[in-house]
Amino acid sequence: MAPTILPLATLFLAFSASFLRIGEAEADRLTAHKLNSHILQESIAKEVNENPGAGWKAAINPRFSNSTVGQFKRLLGVKQTPRNELSSIPVVTHPKSLNLPKEFDARTAWPQCSTIGRILDQGHCGSCWAFGAVESLSDRFCIHFGVDVPLSVNDLLACCGFLCGSGCDGGYPISAWKYFAHHGVVTEECDPYFDQIGCSHPGCEPGYQTPKCVRKCVKGNQVWKKSKHYSVKPYKVNSDPQNIMEEVYKNGPVEVAFSVYEDFAHYKSGVYKHITGSALGGHAVKLIGWGTSDEGEDYWLLANQWNTNWGDDGYFKIRRGTNECGIEEDVTAGLPSSKNIIREVSDTDVDADVSF
Repeated sequence: MAPTILPLATLFLAFSASFLRIGEAEADRLTAHKLNSHILQESIAKEVNENPGAGWKAAINPRFSNSTVGQFKRLLGVKQTPRNELSSIPVVTHPKSLNLPKEFDARTAWPQCSTIGRILDQGHCGSCWAFGAVESLSDRFCIHFGVDVPLSVNDLLACCGFLCGSGCDGGYPISAWKYFAHHGVVTEECDPYFDQIGCSHPGCEPGYQTPKCVRKCVKGNQVWKKSKHYSVKPYKVNSDPQNIMEEVYKNGPVEVAFSVYEDFAHYKSGVYKHITGSALGGHAVKLIGWGTSDEGEDYWLLANQWNTNWGDDGYFKIRRGTNECGIEEDVTAGLPSSKNIIREVSDTDVDADVSF
C-alpha cells in the first residue's frame, strides 16, 4: 500500500516545530555573562548522573572542553521555517505495518552503504541543517541506487544562498531538500568541506564564515554539472512515531530537528531526555534507527556531526514516543532522483540562480 500524501496538512503544520519556536525564544534571552561561560559544567553532569530517573550518563566531552555557551550555541543552526514555506510541502503518512522490527539500525540494514556509518564534524559553523540533509540524501542514493558516494555539504552551504537561510549562521532543512530537487548537489570529492584532519573551510577556523560558491570542482578532471546528484520533491514525515519508523525502514535515514538544552552538550551514553539547563537553539541531525534500552525505554538512534569525541562515539539515543525536545515534530526527507545519473543535464539546469 502506498503512503498517504497530504498536500495541505493544516493541523500538522500548526503544531510542527513548536518546540523550536519555544527554544528560539528562550535562547534569545540568554545574558552576555551566560553566553561567555563554559558550556560544560561539572554541576550539570553531577545533576544528571545523580538523577536515578535520567536514563542517561553525562560527561565532560572533549569536543567542547574549551567552548563557551555562545560558541556551542553557534552550532545549533536550525532556523524556524516560515509558515508560508511549509504550506506547499506534502506530509507523508505510511500505512501501519505489523512487520517493523523492535530494533533497527540503518548501518546494519544496509551494510554496503559506507556513508550511513560516517560521523562528521561541522567545525565552528552552524551548518547542521545542511549536514542532516546531505548525509540523509547520500545514504538514500546508496540504498535506492547503489551509489555509495558522499555528497557535498559545501555545495549546499555555499551555493543555496539566502533562500536556504544564512549559511554558517543557520538555515532551513526543508529549503536544503528543495535545493537538491532543483539544483542537485555535487560529490564531496568535487567540493569538499573536510580535509584529512576532519574539516577545512569553514570548519576549523573560529571565524564561522560561510564559504563562497565557486561552482567548480577542486580537481581539474571533474566537471561540476556532471557531479550533481538530485532528489525528487521534498516532503515532511507525519510525526506519529510508527510512521517515522516506517519511513526510515522503507526509504532510509531522515533529517530531524529538535531543541537543544545545556545538558545535551554533556551527553555520553544512554537514552537522552532533558533534565536541566537552558534552551540554546535548534539542531538538525540524521535519524538512522530505533530500539528499546535494557531498562525498557524506547529510543531513537541518531548520528550527530560533532565528531567521535562527543557522545557515544558521535551517536546518541533520545527518548522515542514522547516527542522529546520536539524530535518527532520536524522530520524532513526526499527520495533520490535518477536525474544526471543516467544522463547529462544542460547548463541551465545547474548554473541558474537558485529559485524555488
